[in-house]
Amino acid sequence: MKGKLVLEDGSVFEGSLLGGAPTVGEVVFNTGMTGYQEILTDPSYADQIITLTYPLIGNYGTLNAITQGPKPYCKGFIVGELCDFPSNWQNEGLFSEYLRLHGIPCLYDVDTRAITRVLRNHGVMKGVLVRSDYPMEDIQKLFKQDLPTDQVMRVTTKWQGMRGDKNAEFHVAVMDYGVKENILRSLEAAGCRLTVFPADAKAEDVLAANPDGVFLSNGPGDPQDLGYAVEEVKKLFGKKPIFGICMGHQVLAQAYGGTTFKLKFGHRGSNHPVQDLRTGRVYITSQNHGYAVDDTSLPDFVEITHRSVNDGTVEGMRHKELPIFSVQYHPEASPGPTDNLYLFDEFEDLMRKGK
Repeated sequence: MKGKLVLEDGSVFEGSLLGGAPTVGEVVFNTGMTGYQEILTDPSYADQIITLTYPLIGNYGTLNAITQGPKPYCKGFIVGELCDFPSNWQNEGLFSEYLRLHGIPCLYDVDTRAITRVLRNHGVMKGVLVRSDYPMEDIQKLFKQDLPTDQVMRVTTKWQGMRGDKNAEFHVAVMDYGVKENILRSLEAAGCRLTVFPADAKAEDVLAANPDGVFLSNGPGDPQDLGYAVEEVKKLFGKKPIFGICMGHQVLAQAYGGTTFKLKFGHRGSNHPVQDLRTGRVYITSQNHGYAVDDTSLPDFVEITHRSVNDGTVEGMRHKELPIFSVQYHPEASPGPTDNLYLFDEFEDLMRKGK
């Protein structure tokens, strides 16, 4: 079936369409060379149409063990070439069939580099995936739809749950704003048993579980829509060590009294350089966020510890007096490098000192 992507600025990109249902979402791009299945199932992509800049997609098939969420929450996928003959000893099926199974429309045989240039030049924008013969007046109706703002509450767990070794050294309360599976596995590998809380959990309930530390996870959408989470995180200051990543980092910034802003086209990929300002060392990181912390809004008791080498935005910070720190990137990768797993060890050290 022939299909097309229509952007808000009037740009049209034609290709082949897998799945014919019309869909609308924010169009973003990811620069990773591998990890298409992890990207598809990352809850942080809720309501977005994802363009992959690397052209060969599906060439190593799929593997259920590497999914990062219970299902894909994105609205669509755009790729250059969709491989129907994967080769990998772990392959469990075609990526195209995986997309069909979960009802995710995919536009392929399209110039993803051209789409990326538009988004880099003009910023991410609303887009529509439809059949090539879809009436323009109906496309305009789709553009008039407001994009949702409740992504976190749709992707978060619906109940409090526990996982991990009950004899683990540490007990961590995980605030689930859209947590990836490999984050939970990384915490478990670091010697933690976990109690996972919904995004709107009350601080009193978290403290009642008597954790050794609190972890604030990644998640989708605009951090300024999470006022309910910010207020509860404030109540945890000084009570337990806190480690935040991605959305958790942005929630912490707001709890400090700071603000966030939307990036022109975000940071999405597995090859983003970040400098640790304390040592001068540069780490290659996995990232997926469309917002950043405004460093000028942070109070004096917050130290900026990491910055993006590409654009200088805040990539890490810590409280100067309390055991609280955060990073904007994903130290657990999936996909991406594992250079930053040491951050889980730093969290362990804070919890050990707090015992």
